[in-house]
Amino acid sequence: MKVTVFRKEHFNAAHRLHNPDWSDEQNKAVFGKCNNPHFHGHNYELIVKLRGEIDPRTGYVYDMKLLSDLIKEFVLKRFDHKNLNLDTDEFIQLNPTAENIAVVIWNILREKIDRKFELTIRLYETERNFVEYDGN
Repeated sequence: MKVTVFRKEHFNAAHRLHNPDWSDEQNKAVFGKCNNPHFHGHNYELIVKLRGEIDPRTGYVYDMKLLSDLIKEFVLKRFDHKNLNLDTDEFIQLNPTAENIAVVIWNILREKIDRKFELTIRLYETERNFVEYDGN
């Protein structure tokens, strides 16, 4: 019997969507306002989804305090109130789109969470725009 648990967190970050191989005109045409050379920010909502068997000893699928601590230590400390393009190693060469941010967060947490748990990252860039990544 598998059960799915969720943890929601929040972080704020600035970024600029830009491909250095393109001209300024092409970047502006593709990324629009998101290519602002002075950057722009989002209030990201992060939902971490774990699916697994209930541990008969604890009654938990996963200790939610531990999950919260992992997210805070390895994701929020790294990205909250940062300029993703300038302040993080992950996005020096990688365009910090919502899609890429979700994949990066998935990779960070996948290293910390036992593979017996299915892991999915849902990242809301705005209330209406969000992405989801499950490792596939």
